[in-house]
Amino acid sequence: MDFSNLNLADLEGWLDNAAFAILFATMLVYWAGLAFSEVKLLPVIGNAGMAIANLSLAALLTARWIEGGYFPLSNLYESLFFIAWGITAVHFAAERMSGSRWVGAMTAPVAMGITAFAALTLPDTMQVSEPLVPALKSNWLMMHVSVMLLSYSALMVGALIAIAFLIVTRGQAVELKGSSVGTGGFRDRKYALKRADSALAIEGTSEQLIMSGGGTAVLEAIKPVTAVATLSPQRLTLADTLDNISYRIIGLGFPLLTIGIIAGAVWANEAWGSYWSWDPKETWALITWLVFAAYLHARITKGWQGRKPALLAATGFVVVWICYLGVNLLGKGLHSYGWFF
Repeated sequence: MDFSNLNLADLEGWLDNAAFAILFATMLVYWAGLAFSEVKLLPVIGNAGMAIANLSLAALLTARWIEGGYFPLSNLYESLFFIAWGITAVHFAAERMSGSRWVGAMTAPVAMGITAFAALTLPDTMQVSEPLVPALKSNWLMMHVSVMLLSYSALMVGALIAIAFLIVTRGQAVELKGSSVGTGGFRDRKYALKRADSALAIEGTSEQLIMSGGGTAVLEAIKPVTAVATLSPQRLTLADTLDNISYRIIGLGFPLLTIGIIAGAVWANEAWGSYWSWDPKETWALITWLVFAAYLHARITKGWQGRKPALLAATGFVVVWICYLGVNLLGKGLHSYGWFF
């Protein structure tokens, strides 16, 4: 018996369960941070939990790499933990840029759900490390699959922040039309502020939010004003930040997706003699690319901000999951090995 492999297998089992438990606790801490915003320690604890979870997932993938002798991306169990690690890693970039508790409140439950599915739901036969099938014995395995999964992680985090924007704005049509680059003083536009109980509009620059007499205010970046949302200035500032950070993170994930698709096409040509075969996975990768290309096109060339691009990003979140996991439920196509069937 190979005791070194046995020890690594035990370590992996401990690490995947630990990652799930840590992420579950972290999710509760972030949610408590939203409910009790006056408790300043909760975001610090949440950040620490995400850091520990990230390190646990990295250790799990490293142990898997040592045990199998190849980069751990050959089956569903390994790829799920790689995506969870990617989400926790991108989380830190997003939270650093935004400084908002909403980032962790959205990313932690998704990362926790992924680890729970991998560690607690998948059968033991799908969790063991096995030799690579011939089609995967290529240096392109690391290049193509890792970049694709990192792109999924970034796109999902960006989409989750967009969903947070929809929650914060409570479904109201707050349109922030102006530059899609930067926040606060970087934007050159005027805000129209309205009292919830008054038709009087007070204009101010993006450098300073002006409100007369207190009370609930509304931010409209449309000139002239075409809609009124009864949100506080604090929530409107938060919505503005979430909108911008979502755009930036999706802007990070989209080039990775593009590189991953190109790398996959080159690998497919080497393995199967064709760059593109309209395999279900390839088709949905293209659909995913088109959805987020439309999102970026609308923001960059049309100046979309606010609810419309957030809805498009939320749609992209579903499309990413269909591309990554949904098409494999069919058990058909050239990408079905190492997954469900």
